[in-house]
Order: sequence, then C-alpha cells, then structure tokens
Amino acid sequence: MLRNIAKDNSMDQQSSYAKKIRVEKAIGMSIAHDITEIRPGEFKGVAFKKGHKVEQKDICRLMRLGKKHLYVLDLSIDMVHEDEAAFELARGLSGKNVIYEDSPREGKLRLRAKHDGLLKIDVDSLIEFNMIEDVMCASLHTNIPVKKNQDIAGLRILPLVIKRKILDNAIRVAKRMGPIFTIKKFKPLKVGLLVTGSEIFEGLIEDRFEGIVRKKVEYYGSRLVETLILPDEKTIITKNIEKLLQNNIDIIIATGGMSVDPDDVTRRGIMDAGVERVYYGAAVLPGAMFQLGYSKNVPVIGIPACALYHEITVFDLILPRLLVDERPDGRDLAKLAHGGFCINCDVCRYPACSFGKV
Repeated sequence: MLRNIAKDNSMDQQSSYAKKIRVEKAIGMSIAHDITEIRPGEFKGVAFKKGHKVEQKDICRLMRLGKKHLYVLDLSIDMVHEDEAAFELARGLSGKNVIYEDSPREGKLRLRAKHDGLLKIDVDSLIEFNMIEDVMCASLHTNIPVKKNQDIAGLRILPLVIKRKILDNAIRVAKRMGPIFTIKKFKPLKVGLLVTGSEIFEGLIEDRFEGIVRKKVEYYGSRLVETLILPDEKTIITKNIEKLLQNNIDIIIATGGMSVDPDDVTRRGIMDAGVERVYYGAAVLPGAMFQLGYSKNVPVIGIPACALYHEITVFDLILPRLLVDERPDGRDLAKLAHGGFCINCDVCRYPACSFGKV
C-alpha cells in the first residue's frame, strides 16, 4: 500500500518538472508532451513526441503549428527522463543473448531474444525489482524455449521522470545476482534412441516413437544419430545403453517399459548400465512415469508410453534444459507440479498455455 502511495505522489509532482518557455529559446531542451499536427485531408498525428530535444531546424515548424511557447522539461541533476531511464534499466536487466529496442517511447522498452534458446529468469530478483517504486517489468515464464527476436519481457518507467537514486537502486537489484534475463543457446547434440517392446521388435506393431522423438530433437537443432529397436529383455537393454555410451552419444532416450508391470524392464535395464542419480516419477500429467538419470554427464531418459498419445508431455519440459547442458534433478521434477497438469485442449497451444509454467 505504501508503494502505491509513493507512486501516486511522484505522478502528482510531474507538473513541477516542466516550465513554459518561448519556442526560440527551447533549443536543446526536451518537450514535456506530444505536439499534434493536423493537415486537413492529409495528416493528423504526432509531429513531435514527448521527450524530443528541440533543434534549430524545428523552430519554424513549431511556429507554423502555432506554438509560440513550449512546455519543456527542466530537470535537476538528480532526475532522469523516462526514456533515458528505460535504456539504463534495459542494460541492467539484459544478460547474455538478450537484446532490446533502440527507440523507447513513454518510458517503455521490450527485451528480445538474440538467438533461439531457453529463456532463463531470476524470478526472485524480478519480484524484488517490481517492489521498487516507479519501475516495472513483466515477462514470459522462465525455462521456456524462445525463438530469435521473440519478445520476452517489457519494462516501463511509470512517471515522466524518475529520481536518480530510485533508478540506481532498481539497476542494482537487476544486477545483484547477475542480469535477471538471459537466453541459453541450444547445443547441437547427438541423440541415441532405444525403442523397447517385444511386440515392436518382432514386427507385430509398427514403431511410432522414432518419428516423434526425431521431430522434437531436430526442432532444437540436434540430431537423432542412432535408433535401436529392442525386445523387453533387461540384459539386452543394458548392453545397448552401454554401447551408445561408448559411441559418445550426448543424450540417450529410451521409450516404453516405464510402468510397474512385470514385463516393464526398461527402467532396470537403464540402472544396470551404470546410470546413476536416477529419478523416477515426475509431478506432471501426462508423463508421471518419467525417468531421468545420468551416466557421468550423459543424460539417460525414460519416456513413458503416454508420449505416443499426447502431443506435449514432461519430455517436452525437460529436453530443452538438457540441450543447454542443464542437469535437472528430482527436485526440479517435483517443481513441475505447479503448472504440470495439461488440460488437453482440442488444439494444442503449447507453449502458449499454462502447461509447464512453474
């Protein structure tokens, strides 16, 4: 409540930052408001934007618009115009692979992704930043894939001018733990796939997992370099995981055999291959019977059968993080509970929906 009062007071004081001056004496000063031009049948709009610095060449045009006097900003050294302040904040908020516009207006700027990648946000620092009076920044969710030049956040200075000490404090918060916004570029990794299931191995049914996995992997610029179709035999699964590890595969994905039925042996086959730090079960629907483990630094994923029937599952939430060399653990899988319930829209809108938004 006190923060809201502080904002209201700063807004009430804005008129004290402007003074009336003759047009010919306004050169080098910033206009305190938009100036409209109307040419009947031709044009109606803004001739000079708020914050525009008056130049010698502007004087005649201003006089033609009937302006004998202007209201210009009269700022002391401890005050900063909203557009200049927006630039300073954007620099403070933007980390690696984050860019921003070069034309702020009304104290507003948007941050964008310089490359395709995974958006990373220091959420706690963003909240603290937004507790500071006279500034705000709203963003997409952390840990979502973004495309080159996609908008990821927007910031605004709320008053026309902001006190230097308030602006400096906001920038300090933005930089305290490193910039709040960064983009991690996806690495082009080699992926190996094990499709398990005796019915597939024996040709009784056609495999559909390879096409699904290939599409998702290639979307992020990686390659599915080897696919092995195996029966539901634990020793064979273990042997082939070991083979892929020896072939310098960056990520191993196993499909099927992830539930609790007696003939679901994929999980055990993975563990017997020396895969450590195994986390089974994710707080996500679809995808609860997901398994994630690591052999040294190589992720070994177990995808449950739900990935055949649902366009988006827990696999889509974890794969992008692995492709930027993150190593999620059991707590990360548990955190997905908040936002981990898919409502099965008739037309999937992911990632423009709540799924996976922790």
